[in-house]
Amino acid sequence: MSNKPDASIERVLATLALALIGLISLANVVVRYFTDASFAFTEELSVFLLVVLTFAGASVALRRNGHIRIGMLEQLFPRLRTPLIVVQWLAGVLVLGLVSWYGGRFAWEEYQWQSESPGMGLPNWWYVVWLPLLSLFMLLRLTQMTLDRLRGRISDEP
Repeated sequence: MSNKPDASIERVLATLALALIGLISLANVVVRYFTDASFAFTEELSVFLLVVLTFAGASVALRRNGHIRIGMLEQLFPRLRTPLIVVQWLAGVLVLGLVSWYGGRFAWEEYQWQSESPGMGLPNWWYVVWLPLLSLFMLLRLTQMTLDRLRGRISDEP
C-alpha cells in the first residue's frame, strides 16, 4: 500500500471512463467489422468520457504532486520556496476558477436552451456540467497538495 496522498473519487471516475472508452471502442470495431456500419453515438460518448478521464486524472496527479512544473526558481532561490509555492497555487486557482466559472455558465446556458446532443439526443448539459465539477475537484486537490508542500509532508522530488 502506497503512502502517497490519494484522490479516490477521481481515481474511480478515471478508471470507469477509461474502461468504458475501451469497451465502446471494441464494440464499435466488432460491429463495423461484421456490418460495415458503426454505432453513431460512440464518438460523442467517447469524447465526453475523454474529458472526464482527463480532468479526473489531472486531479489525481495534483493530489499526488505529480503535475509538471518548473522548479528551477525554487532550486535557485531556496529562501523563496514558500512564496513561489503560493504563487503557483494562486496561478492554479486563477485558471481553475476561470474554467469552473465559464464551464458553469456554459452548462447553465445549455440547460436553459434545452439543447440536445446530435448523436444520442441527450441534454447537452449532462455532458458539460462535469467540466466545472471536475475543475472544482482539481482546485480542492491543488489546495491539498499545496498545503502538504508548505508543511513539508510531501517531497518536491519526483
